This record gives sequence, structure tokens and C-alpha cells, in this order.
Amino acid sequence: MWKDYSAGYIKNNRSSSQSVMIAAFISALLLSLLCGLFYNAWKYEVERIEQEEGGWHSRISGEFTEKDMETVKNFAHVKDAVVNEKESDSAETVLDIYFGDMGSVFSDTPHIAQQIGAAPEKIVYHYELLAMYLIRDSSDTAPRLLFPIFILITLAASFSLIVIIHNSFAVSMNARIHQFGIFSSIGATPKQIRTCLLQEAAALSAIPLILGNLSGIAGSMGLLQMVNVLLGSDIPGRHKSVFGYHPLVLVLTLIVSALTIWISAWLPARKLSKLTPLQAIRNTGELQLKRRKNSHFLSLLFGVEGELAGNALKAQRKALRTSSLSFISAFMAFTVMQCFFALSGISTRETYFERYQGVWDVMVTVKDTDADAFEETERIQGIDGLESAVIYQKAMAKRVITEEEMGEEMKSFGGFSNAPSNYATQVDGGWLVDAPVIILDDNSFLAYCEQIEITPQLHGAVILNQIRDVTNPDFRHPDFMPYIKEPGAGEDAASILRQSGNEQVTAEIPVLAYTEKVPVLREEYATLNYYELVHFIPVSLWMEIGGQIGGAEEDSYIRIQGKENASLEELNMLQDELGQILSGKYTIESENRIQEYETNNKQIQGMMAIFGGFCILLAIIGIGNVFSNTLGFVRQRKREFARYMSVGMTPKELRKMFCTEALVIAGRPVLISLPLVMIAVAYMLKASYLEVEVFMAEAPWLPISLFMLAILGCVALAYYLAWRNVRKISLAEVLRDDTMM
Repeated sequence: MWKDYSAGYIKNNRSSSQSVMIAAFISALLLSLLCGLFYNAWKYEVERIEQEEGGWHSRISGEFTEKDMETVKNFAHVKDAVVNEKESDSAETVLDIYFGDMGSVFSDTPHIAQQIGAAPEKIVYHYELLAMYLIRDSSDTAPRLLFPIFILITLAASFSLIVIIHNSFAVSMNARIHQFGIFSSIGATPKQIRTCLLQEAAALSAIPLILGNLSGIAGSMGLLQMVNVLLGSDIPGRHKSVFGYHPLVLVLTLIVSALTIWISAWLPARKLSKLTPLQAIRNTGELQLKRRKNSHFLSLLFGVEGELAGNALKAQRKALRTSSLSFISAFMAFTVMQCFFALSGISTRETYFERYQGVWDVMVTVKDTDADAFEETERIQGIDGLESAVIYQKAMAKRVITEEEMGEEMKSFGGFSNAPSNYATQVDGGWLVDAPVIILDDNSFLAYCEQIEITPQLHGAVILNQIRDVTNPDFRHPDFMPYIKEPGAGEDAASILRQSGNEQVTAEIPVLAYTEKVPVLREEYATLNYYELVHFIPVSLWMEIGGQIGGAEEDSYIRIQGKENASLEELNMLQDELGQILSGKYTIESENRIQEYETNNKQIQGMMAIFGGFCILLAIIGIGNVFSNTLGFVRQRKREFARYMSVGMTPKELRKMFCTEALVIAGRPVLISLPLVMIAVAYMLKASYLEVEVFMAEAPWLPISLFMLAILGCVALAYYLAWRNVRKISLAEVLRDDTMM
């Protein structure tokens, strides 16, 4: 009987059934899309870690024999063990261990080390890779939140969808309260009623569940391809994402989707089955207000129609909760996202592209090459059409600054008292600070001497003599002051550099000048460590002291500045020419300013498209709820409309009431979201120290307005379709109908 009844009801109430099917489809689609994207994000991150750092799980250093190697390979749970030639040296061998059961890494590795005679401190674990498999150890203090966040978002999405789509089931089920009251009065049990409703939900949701999951898989594949296109798969250091979908992900998605839909249907079914026969029979299906309130604001703006619209919206408050939450979330997320990217774009442009626009056009990294061993300096600097070319390398040294050397202004804000211990360490005679060394080719150093208006010479260093006022947190508008006192006239100035890590090894070099001007390089100084004392020296001087100081980075850099207003094609040609000069002898990586600017814009657009897509999905959920509610409420509100028409309300006035409801549904989320958005934007502006007027001049007014108008248009369309049905109501038929069926 129940099977025939359910089949007949589904067949004869297609609009209500379609609402449930759409809700189930959207639920399955979103969950499948999320699971597919998160799996591929996890897969991409694992691939990135393995490419950059290797796929080893634990690492042991020491002196090992062949027998030790065999012992490790034969240990339980060990899949393989190989010698890492790159990390090993003449003193120690580094052994990378791969486990078949990664859960045993932290328990087995100490036993392995003990068996081969390695000290416990020689053990290193690949925490970042292991964390991607949710394998953690108390010795790892880093948050490693990526994978847990994936799981948390999926659970939050499932909960949100239960809150959102259960309303579609509730609307369909609540329309039949009167009917089930009759069944209950003739002997139907609550369990039978609940079973009937759940089997209807299962029948309606089965096909949408499968189609939604397949659509979600296709959507995640399409989004991944869009990421590759928009984020630039050809960016150096970024490998292309390859779509993957594990069978377990499909099984998990189906289970989570089915569970979400079942809970969404079970909640209203359980509530409905608990009604007594008398309560159910007395229910006419008409929307009722528990306590009537006056809508003063709406009545002031729209008159009687506004008052009636306000009462109708209050009666539909629970039914419209889904759309309200969706619209608030969507509008707030979209607006904050647009403001964030606008603010980020302003900051990037001001602090990077505009700042360095006249500094570099092409940057080349020469791998594993010291500046003093680079032999193509003159050939590169002789290329036609170049304004300048600088070959340089960076090194790290230490320097002791005494109390007498500190500038008076620096002393006024506390000297080194505010310095973290890892940036400035108190030693006998003063404070030990970092002294980065920028090693310029000789020609560029001589040109730098002319830039700061001193006699060009190659036997000394130029010191950047400025320090930021650390008491001023505004990084966008920093205050600078002299770092150390300059020697008086006739006094010889010298700087004693110390080897980083072994400060007893020193090298004394003459100081040619103290300056606040820096060479034209794409470098930032003292941004993280404000207490750095930067030294600029020629490569010929480094050849004399480099053996003592050490600390040089492995790579050298070539900074090229081309013709004024050079085009992308000209910079590409310049890159090709540099490649021809350096290829075969050196391993290089190069980039040009215009291409990097375009790539940056492409990445921002890609991220905005992805985040915007999620915002649109949120809005679609709300719009779907509005359509479901408006197309279904005509039957529920028949008596309400009939009463209005019976007392003389015209179709024009009914239309005005509908327009007011649509305006409130679309406009209220905007009014609720705006204060929250303003707080979020104010916080971002404060954190970035960006002036309000600068942001307001470039605020994303157009996309935000279009998004808001799109929501309003969709809600208006839903109410227009409902209005067409309302016009067809027969007053006599409605007032005569006692069953509301």
C-alpha cells in the first residue's frame, strides 16, 4: 500500500519531487566536487614534497657498511633503503629509508639506528611528508594543518548541506501533514509514516545522487584543468597537476552524500511522524504566524503591501533560512575575496612591480657558480642595447657592533634591547649581528662608487648605514635612521667581518663609505631581520677574504636592465641571447619582469575564478531554495491569497507584495553582510597599513554590484514565476477546498 501510495504521490506532485531531486543532486555534486578537489590538492602536495625534498620517510647519518645496509633493508616494515649521494660527504653517509607501513616510522627508526650503531641525534624524519598521511609525532612542533583542514572543510560542508537541503525535504513533507493525519487516524503508526517518507526520499534521491557524484568528478577535473591554465603550468618550479581519482574517494563520497541526504530527509520525517492525528488533521498547510508583529519599516516604505509581505516572510522564516544563510555566506565571501585580492594587488604593485620597474628587466640565476669563478661578465656587459648588467653573489657573515659605534638615534629607541636573540646576541665588547655581504662584479662596484659620489676603488667595502625604527610597525611607511656612527675626518674606517658559525675567524676590510643608497639590484635588505648590517664589496676583494669568511650562497645572479620601455618580445629576445651565451657551461634559470607581471595577474585571476566559483555555488544553493520555496508555496498560500482577493486586493497590489518579498529576501543578506565585510576590510587595511582613500579608489565596486544584482535578478525571476501561478488561482475553488490538496 505504502509503495503504491508513494509512487502515486511522486507521479502526481512533480514540482515537489523535482525540488527534492534538485536538492539531492546539488548535495552530491558539491560533496563530490569538494572530495575530488581535496584529493587532487593532497596528491599535488605529496608530489611537490617528493619532488623538492624526496619521498624518504626517515633518514639516518653515519658511517655504514654493506652489512649495515642489508640489516636496514631486511628490517620489518622497511620497503627500501638507499644512500643519498647528494647529502652524503666523505665524513658521513646519509641513508634514506622508505617504509611500506608508514605508521611504524617513529617506532622502528630508533631500533634500526640502534642496530647499525647510529646515534639517536643522527635520525631525521620527513615530518612534512608524513603529516600528509596524518602520521604525527610529538617531536614535530610545526602545525602541519593542510590535511586536517581538508578533512575539517569536508565535514563542515557536509554539516552545512544537511542544514541547507533538509529544508527541501521539509517543504515537501510538511505539505502532506493533513493527509498523514488522516492515515494516522485510521491506524498508520509513526514508524510506517516515517518509513514511507524515507523511502520516497530514497527513490527520489538515488539517481540524482549518482548523477551528482559523476558531475562532481567531471567538475573537479575541469577545475583542475582550469587551475593548470590560469595559474600557469609553465611557471618555473611548479609542476603540472595531473587529475587523479582513487576508488576509495568515490566510495567515501557516495557514503558521505547518501548519509547527508538521509539525515536531511530523516529530520523532517521524524518530526512529522511525531504529530498526533488531531494536530495533523487540523493542519491546513497554510503558513501561520505564531505571533503577529508589525513590520514598521516595510509598511513605511511600501504601505499595506509591505506590511503583508513582512508577515509572510516571518511565516516563511524557517523555509527561507537556507536561502538567507546561503546568500549571506556567498555575498560576504565574494565581497571579502574581491576586497582581499584588490588590496593584495595594490600592495604587490606598490611594493614590487612599481618599486622595481626601473631596476631590472631580466634576472638570471646561475646555479652552483661563485661570482669569482664566473667568466662571462665582460661578454654579458658588452651586449648591445643593455643599460646595465650586474653579476653578484650573496654571502652571510657576522659583525660585532660596540656601544660606542651605535648611532644616537638608535640608542634613543633602545638600541639592541628590542632585538630578538637570534638577530642580535650580546657578546664581550658589543652585540653580534648578521652582516650580509653582497659581492658585486668589479665594474658594477666601481659604478656604484660613482653613484654614491666617492672615489671609485676596489680595495674596500661600502656599508649600508641605516636601520629601521623598530618601534614603528608600519612597514609601508618605515622610518629610517643611521645605524652606526661614521668615523671623523682623518680617521681610518675598517670593518671586521666574522665567519658565521665560527666567529673566531675574522677578516678586516677597509670601509670606503657609509651610505643610505643601495646598488640597483632586485634585493631587499633588513626586511625580516632589522638589525642586519649590509656590506657591499667587489668580487676582487672577496677573492682575498672569501676563504676566511665563507658563507657564500651556492648560486650567483645576473641583473639585467634593458632599454627604456622595453616590450615583452624584446625581453624574450634578450633572455634568448643570454641563454646562448651561458648554455652548455652553466645551469641557469631566468625570468623577465613583464612576463612575471603577466604570470602574477594570471595567477590572481585563476585564484579569483576558483574562489568565485565556490561563492557562486553558495549563491546557487540559496537561489535553488528560493525557487523551491516560491514554486511550492503557491499551494500552501492559496487561502492567504484568496482572503486578500476576497476583501478587494487587486492583482497589482499582490504583485507589489511579491516584489517587496523578493527585495527583502535578496537585500537583507546584503545589509547583514555589509557591517561584517566592513570590519574584515578595516582589519585588512590596518594589517597592511594601506590608506583608505587608496583602497577606495580601486575597490572592486563593479564585480560586487554585479554579483548582488545577479542574486536579486534570480530571486525576482523566482517570484515572477510564482506570480504567474498565483494569477491562475480560482477564488471560489480555493475557498471551497477543505483539504488543501
